[in-house]
Formats: sequence, structure tokens, C-alpha cells
Amino acid sequence: MATIPKTCKAAVINRIKAPITIEEVQVPQELEPGGMLVRTDVASLCGSDIHMWDGTIMLPIEPFLPIIPGHEMMGTIVDRGQVRCDAVGQPLAEGDRIVWSPATCGECFWCRITKQESLCPNRRNYNFASCRNYPYLVGGLSEYCYVYPTSGKIKIPDEVKSEWASAASCALRTVVHAFEKLGPVHDYDTVVVQGAGPVGLFATAMASKAGASRIITIGAPQVRLDIAKRWGANHLISVEKHNPIDRQDQIMTLTGGRGADIVIEASGAKTAFREGIEMVRRGGRYLVIGQTNRDEISIAPSAIVGREMMLIGSLSAETTDYYRAMEFLRNNRERFDFDAMVSTRYPLSRVNDAYEAMRNFFDIKPLILPHL
Repeated sequence: MATIPKTCKAAVINRIKAPITIEEVQVPQELEPGGMLVRTDVASLCGSDIHMWDGTIMLPIEPFLPIIPGHEMMGTIVDRGQVRCDAVGQPLAEGDRIVWSPATCGECFWCRITKQESLCPNRRNYNFASCRNYPYLVGGLSEYCYVYPTSGKIKIPDEVKSEWASAASCALRTVVHAFEKLGPVHDYDTVVVQGAGPVGLFATAMASKAGASRIITIGAPQVRLDIAKRWGANHLISVEKHNPIDRQDQIMTLTGGRGADIVIEASGAKTAFREGIEMVRRGGRYLVIGQTNRDEISIAPSAIVGREMMLIGSLSAETTDYYRAMEFLRNNRERFDFDAMVSTRYPLSRVNDAYEAMRNFFDIKPLILPHL
């Protein structure tokens, strides 16, 4: 077993919108039954990390401060405690790479009856806990991370790069979960993807893999749209070059005036939801993934009723989605250039630069390497 230090370096948010500091944080020396300790090899930033930093995330973080940010990460096991295998029965040992889900209670209505662990009201999400309290290291932007006992652990396949696995541990598993809720994508379906960030790009790839006849990706900047094209988009619409009316007109032209069979909101933009509703055909489906901020908008519910539109909300993911995300990466690594999404690598000391790059769309998926 590797020597476990008493403390390690971690990025810490002490105040909303304040610069993130690098601090020494305690490393838990004892594990709860079923708990694990991993060495964080790669953590990647997610759009919700930005919303968390600026205080606009759906679940307020002020009560938990100070926190270690980051919920999108992978790591190498340094202490597996009493754990002998992952959630699908694969043996685990020190030195294995894993991804892991938030912890659920396993006892509530949603855990036991409906089997919807992403809706567990007692869910323990990473980075929603003070780093001053045991087990201290429950955020990805630290040299080590604690894995809760009831978190789903998934071994990373040898063919999957650590950088891909980190990005998949939020963005891709979220899309996998959402597509499960969406239902079948047919070879005669037109799919519109609102957003060309990580979630939108993975949604484009999954729609392509599913066999959609036409995929239209809306977003910016152009470098992201170029990746969307390589990942299966047939048509690209830049939000920098086309206003909402133009975008709506293009969708209607491309669909013969009907609208899209499926629209996937993956941007998180406040205006995207209302715009997306108008792009869905009569009897079509609208899958909403990206709306995790606190913004409110006004809509006419008759737009949903009058067109018999199916409106589907999807939150986070479940353990099975982490496994399926790893398999999607493994099985499609020749088809999609996943390296195109994960380009810039930052040491922990430059975490504020990484956040700035994410906020200003310079990087699609900034990578933090805590041991760089």
C-alpha cells in the first residue's frame, strides 16, 4: 500500500466569486467501511463548476463553504479499504484507475422503489461538503479524494485514457443518462443539439452513434462547431453569426417546416429553453439537460399541450451510466477523436487560470493535473 500523507494540496473556495486558493487540507487516515482513498490523477472542469464558483448553481453552496470544487475526476486507488470489486463485479486493487458516482442513501423511496438514484434526496454530492470536516477531501481539485462508501465505483478500461475518463465522469455520463430517459433515436429522426460545449458535443456523438438521419448542432465558438461536425453533425448553426429568429428559420427550412423530431438542450443558456421549444415538431420530444442555474423564464404551456410535445428533464446520472460512459469511450475511440475536447492541462497552482479559460470559452474542457 502507498504511503498516505497527513495533508495534501487542494484548491479551496472560501467565498463566492473570490479567487480560489491552494491550501493544505487533511487527508483522512481512517476509512469508513466501504470507503476508499484515491490519488486524483485528472480532474476536469464542468460548466456547473463555474456556476458553483459564482453562486448561481441550482443548489446553493454557501452553507458548505469552504469547499474543494470539482466533481468531474478520476483517480488511482491508494487505499481500497474493505472494497474488493467495482459496481459491475470487476476486482479492484490498489493501483487501479476508477471513476465514482455521488453517494446515495439506499433507503429512500427513490433508491428502493423507483430505482432513480439520481433523485435521492439524501444524495451526497462531491464538492458539497466542507473541507474542514471529515472526510475533508470530497472535491476533485485536490491531490487525493475520498470515495464515499455508497458511491458507485467503476473501473476504467485499459483502452480509455485518464483524460477521457475524467471528462466522462460528468459530461458524458450525464448525456448517457439523458439518452436513456429520451428513448429510441431512429434513423429517420432529425436531432437538434443546443450547445457545443462538452455536453452538447457528447450529445452530438451519441445521436450520431444512435443513427439519427440528420443532426443540427447550434453553438459557438467555431472551433467547437468544427468538432461537432467531426463527431457527426450534418449542419452547424453559429450563435455568434445568427440571431434566434435566423436560427429558428434555419431549423424550419432544414425540416421542411415541421421542426425537429428531437431537440436536446445542452447549453445551459437562459434563453435556450424557450428557443428550443419552438424548434420541436408537433408530437416531438424536448430533452432538457443543461438548465442547472437559478434563472427563471416565462413560457406559454400551450406550446407544449397544443403540440403534444414530450418534455423530458434529466438530472445528473446513476452508477450504471458511469459504466456505460466508459464503454462508450472504449467502443468508439476510433470513431470519435475524444482528445479534441481535452486539450489544455493545468497544474493545481493555476486553477484560477483554468476557470478563466472555461468562463471565456478558450478551453472546451480544461484539465487539472494535481500532481503536475
